Amino acid sequence: MAILRNKLRLFNPVRYAALVGYIALVTCLSYGQTKNSCLDCHSALPDPIGVSAEKFSQDIHAQKGLTCTSCHGGDQASDDPEKAMSRKAGWKGAIDRKQIPQLCGSCHSDPAYIRQSNPSLRTDQLDQYRTSVHGKRLVAGDTKVAVCTSCHSVHDLRAPSDPRSTVNPVNVANTCARCHSDADYMKGYSIPTDQFAKYSTSVHHDALTVRGDLSAPTCPTCHGNHGAVPPGIDKIQNVCANCHTFQAQMYEKSSHKKAFEAASLPGCVVCHNNHAISHPTDAKLGTGSDAVCIKCHTPGDACDQARAGLLSSLNQLDVAIKNADRVLGVAESSGMEVSETRLGQDQARDSLTKARVTIHSFRKDLVDQDIQVGLDLAAKNLQAGNKAMVERNHRRVGLGMSLIAIAIVLAGLWLYIKKIAI
Repeated sequence: MAILRNKLRLFNPVRYAALVGYIALVTCLSYGQTKNSCLDCHSALPDPIGVSAEKFSQDIHAQKGLTCTSCHGGDQASDDPEKAMSRKAGWKGAIDRKQIPQLCGSCHSDPAYIRQSNPSLRTDQLDQYRTSVHGKRLVAGDTKVAVCTSCHSVHDLRAPSDPRSTVNPVNVANTCARCHSDADYMKGYSIPTDQFAKYSTSVHHDALTVRGDLSAPTCPTCHGNHGAVPPGIDKIQNVCANCHTFQAQMYEKSSHKKAFEAASLPGCVVCHNNHAISHPTDAKLGTGSDAVCIKCHTPGDACDQARAGLLSSLNQLDVAIKNADRVLGVAESSGMEVSETRLGQDQARDSLTKARVTIHSFRKDLVDQDIQVGLDLAAKNLQAGNKAMVERNHRRVGLGMSLIAIAIVLAGLWLYIKKIAI
């Protein structure tokens, strides 16, 4: 502890900030000290061909030792524009959009080269891109489709883990939306342009932006990134099952699986939608505006009756848990020890959550098994709460009698003192 206190005394925030600033300055100067006639000129030009030394110094490629000539060729050490941009020096000039994937792939598809910089980085991105709808259309002559630089930027590429990266989980949906939400740009493709607007209202977007869950689904989670494919190329439940494993297992047991496949319906999205996925509630089993069952089933038929039974079972357990919570809350606020019973309530809620997952089997017998476990727990917890309330009342009666006895003693003592004083 003494050593730690000494270290804390030595820590000076001002000195630390100065040190960080010095390191940043040295880093920038190091780029300036390396002769780069490309930056000397392009730093004075406007976007998109304007590239300052500061901007380039933050590029992941520059930080790995690559320079302008790595992609564009030429001789950056020469101040003579004709020599610097001569074909003899390997000058390629502006890269044709069709050639960008192949150019990026010349490094990113080389395992031996990539291993030196980032051994964990995959080297099959180019092969995946060629299988994607973007890659196929590019080969067919459509230069409007996304290429590497469309998503990753050009001269200021950052690692995906960098919050400023265009492909960071927090930013990647906005990156996709630059094209896919532009109605004019997407003319001729016959696909909607409201995906991002719908996704922005979804439970997935809420988990990412509000709760800060970086594992929450974004565009590439479902569609793929380099090997991006349109929806429906395979069974969509296989995509959802990557995260929602137990729901998928229940769905495999359901009658809906066969019915949806027979009608060529896309599984999960029939009930949950695709981009505008709302928070699932028991109301989806109801008959109100959020209901989904009545969109297909006729009111009063066998399936509708099963729906009503499932909803009734869920409501029964939900009410039982809330009743137990109410009694335990009063007991706890009265100073009674009910922490262990509170843990039992968590188990009851887990049973309710499990039952809501089992709903995807659309089998009331399986759902009722989970419901019954929860009901038993809630009943036990309610009993423990009532017992705590009885104990509280006994204590209050005992306390009241004690206070009365004390009051009688004090009154007698006062009378005795008064008698002596007389």
